[in-house]
This record gives sequence, C-alpha cells and structure tokens, in this order.
Amino acid sequence: MGLVHSFTFVRCAAIVAAFPLAAAAQQVFTATGGAGDLQAQLGAFRASLGGALNPNVPGSFGVGRREINWDAVPDTFSAPNAFPGDFFNQNFSPRARGAVFSTPGSGFAVSADDANPANAPRDFANINPSYGAEFDAFSPQRLFTAIGSTITDVRFFVPGTTTAATTRGFGVVLSDVDLANVSGLQLFDADDNLLHSEFAPATLGSGSFSFVGMSFDSPIVARARIISGTHALSAGFSEDPLNATQATDAVAMDDFIYGEPVPAPAGLLAALGGLGMLSRRRR
Repeated sequence: MGLVHSFTFVRCAAIVAAFPLAAAAQQVFTATGGAGDLQAQLGAFRASLGGALNPNVPGSFGVGRREINWDAVPDTFSAPNAFPGDFFNQNFSPRARGAVFSTPGSGFAVSADDANPANAPRDFANINPSYGAEFDAFSPQRLFTAIGSTITDVRFFVPGTTTAATTRGFGVVLSDVDLANVSGLQLFDADDNLLHSEFAPATLGSGSFSFVGMSFDSPIVARARIISGTHALSAGFSEDPLNATQATDAVAMDDFIYGEPVPAPAGLLAALGGLGMLSRRRR
C-alpha cells in the first residue's frame, strides 16, 4: 500500500489537450529478499521505461534509461571522503547521467570498496562498525547514503547541463529494509505536485534487499524523493527493529534506475505555474 492511495492531476481542458497529463498511466514495481528475488521486478521496471541502457555521455537520447550503481565513484569521493551531490551531472563521461542529489542533512557519502587507499571498511562500517554486518551491496561493492537525514532528493537535468528535465520513472534498490511502511519513494512532477508514493517492502534480517520503482507512459517525473529508514546512519545509532517500544531501522541505498532525462516542456511548466497562481489567488 502506498504512502498515499491516489493522485490527482490538475484538470483543465485546454491544457490536457496540449499536454495529456491524464494519459500518463502509473505502474508500481516492488520486490524484497535476496539479490535474485529482485531480478524479475527489476527487469519489468526497466522494460516499462522503454529502450536500452544509454551510454553516460552529455545530452539526451530521448528514450531509454540511465542507471547509477556507485561503482564509478573514485576513492577521492568515497568513504572516508564526502561525495558531491552533482557528481552524476558533470559534463563528461561517465558522470553525465542527468541526476543531481540534495538532502536536508549535511551531505552524502559513498561506501568504500576493498581496494581503497585509506583502508576504510566496506558497507559504511567506517561510520558505525555494526553496519558492516547489516548492509550488503546489491551491485558490489559500493553503497550510498545521505548524512544527517533519511531523505534524499533527486532532480533531473539534461545530462551534463543545467537544463531542467523530466523522466518516465525512477526506481531504487535499498539495503536492509527491516520495517514495513517506513522507507519508500515519492515522485513529483515539474510543478512539484506529488504524482505517487510507495513504500518499499521489508524483509527482517541483515543483508536483504528491497526494490521500489514507478513508471509512467510519458516523461512527467521531475523529482524523486527517497526515504531511507527511521534514522540517518551515524556513529551513535544502531538499529533495533524488534524494539517493542520504538522499533528503528537503518537503511542504505544502492542502484538508481530511471528513464532517460528529456528537456522539461516549457509550455507545461508555464501553464501549470499559471494555474497554481490562479488557485492561490482564489484561496
């Protein structure tokens, strides 16, 4: 069951005729368990986005998809070092993937791999030793997390540019989701209206994976928000999902999968912005 049960688009005959918002059918994909348990839903989600996996070069292919599995992140931007939120929108290959991250917290981190020169442990055990036993990487060996928050926002751009973009959908693999109805995904349109929300399914126990993704018939997603657990990863927090008084859950992120970012339609943004202003005036 989703964080919200339904979503409603602004209805205006003239705008719908030019920009058929209501025709964008939403599909939801979820799975949990071991890595093999996710493969069928991952394949179905990729197919729903249409086209192939595109090369990570600047510019938009118009169709297909892009993916981030964190293994392209060098040691200089991996634990124990900070990770820049615009890393995957820089104007050269293989970083030009059209995704920019932000968080209410203090920044981001990517976990170390076995070969890092700082000898940092894998799976964010450098943050808290208990995480080495809790997390595993779906696409070995790196994971991703926000620092100081459980919220990560992903905005889309034409890869390698500052031109705002939209996409047909977004999905995320999460590591060690123990609690149901906590972690999940929210997608928003270009006017920042909520399109749909969905919880990630849970499997109690360390080292499991969960996938949640949503796709639409047209590129209307401008922002994705990921909620990962009840508490941000930190040295002072170890999860306790079986606590009868207040169950807690630490969750890390792995693969991001999303439709090819295409330029956001200027006419749609202007029209929706005008409707929003009119609605505020009436209120």
